[in-house]
Amino acid sequence: MAELADAVELGVTELLANVVRHVPDRRCVVLLLRLPGGMRVEVTDGCDELPRVPVGLALDSEHGRGLALLDAVSDTWGVEPEPGGGKTVWFECGAAHRR
Repeated sequence: MAELADAVELGVTELLANVVRHVPDRRCVVLLLRLPGGMRVEVTDGCDELPRVPVGLALDSEHGRGLALLDAVSDTWGVEPEPGGGKTVWFECGAAHRR
């Protein structure tokens, strides 16, 4: 698991930064799950707006790189709307099924 620590730490940091920037009350729930050979991280918040990877991001842009970075360090990731409102953004690193 030690070799996954950097990727998981970076992914969690990016998702929490998105909560601070985009969720009005800045509250969320973070869930860390051990998987066979890896980790799954879920960050759930109360904001209904679903994140998108920006298209045509300038090389010198200071914002908008979080999901692209998450895509680079994780094996898979996604977003799921929550039935009562809000969403869960999740990613997996080192999981048995790689993309």
